[in-house]
Amino acid sequence: MIDFLIIGGGIAGVSAAARIAPLGSVTLLEAEDALSYHASGRSSATFEPNYGAGPTLALNSASCGYHLQAEVLGARGLLMIGTAETADDFTVDQEQFGLNPITVAEARDMIPILKDGVIDRAAYHTDAFDIDTDKLLQSFARTARENGAQITTNAKVTAITRIKTGWEVETKTTSYFVKNIVNAAGAWVDVIAEMAGIIPIGVTPLRRSMARIPAPGDHDVSKWPMLFGAGETWYAKPDAGALIVSPAEEDPLEPCDAHTDDITLAEGLARYETHVSEPVARLLTSWAGLRTFAPDRTLVLGPDPADANFFWCAGQGGYGMQTSPAASQLLADLIAGTEPDIPAKEVAALSPARFRKPLVLVKS
Repeated sequence: MIDFLIIGGGIAGVSAAARIAPLGSVTLLEAEDALSYHASGRSSATFEPNYGAGPTLALNSASCGYHLQAEVLGARGLLMIGTAETADDFTVDQEQFGLNPITVAEARDMIPILKDGVIDRAAYHTDAFDIDTDKLLQSFARTARENGAQITTNAKVTAITRIKTGWEVETKTTSYFVKNIVNAAGAWVDVIAEMAGIIPIGVTPLRRSMARIPAPGDHDVSKWPMLFGAGETWYAKPDAGALIVSPAEEDPLEPCDAHTDDITLAEGLARYETHVSEPVARLLTSWAGLRTFAPDRTLVLGPDPADANFFWCAGQGGYGMQTSPAASQLLADLIAGTEPDIPAKEVAALSPARFRKPLVLVKS
């Protein structure tokens, strides 16, 4: 009998395995032939402490120490630009991200291809960092294995049955008898819940596309900050000597191996091009991933109110990489009965219980 079966081998599942392994026997099942195949492997990989709201910000703050210790952060910075038409969005985003106003000339010193006569405002701060996603994932995987966790790929779950001692979880080749399930299946978390007879939360997988383009004008882009259009209608980020540009779309899809939509990608690149002097001549490659959000766009961490042996580690949205150290630690604390470092108010805001209507007793 396995103490904890984790379903999902993205950053949510692997970080959970690392934290939970000291508490009992752990097996992690990943449906694909490699870890981090879906959203985790397609992330733009940025740590921005002010990205998100409420409980997400608490998780960001609590994750910073791990990221620094694991040496997975690289200096990047965040530059936002705007126009007269996007003035309202610019003001909102500047406040959310805690950006300092700078002149357009100062912005152009950072990114020389910003278009004259279009951009009329800019804001910047240094507190945004690249995340080495592979190094982060492997640090958690290494810790999990060192503490005895078994990680199995090509192991898609096909059935889950509640039994007296816990659960029977089946794949095409193996049946696992387990005491507890940790549902870290990304876009498939509601599918796994339904298999287990647990009420789904109602998550929505949203497609986010990326295009890698050559360095504009043969510039050395390595020191450029991440570049946001006000209202998050597009963004660009240096990557391995090239530039990643995203339409920043959020198109709902069923759980799947996501692919780009050519029209959506072209529209996003066009929005980027209106702000820069160098047109996009060609694509090096493109891809898409699913960012899965709960209805309130906040992570879901903890036991299901209807079954204390079924744990949610879900709804990471666009925050999975940056929140993984604190999110996985919170989950382990809840399992162990240890008081979390996260304030109680935030723990409650992250709990799956927030989606369950309280019972109303009617007098007969």
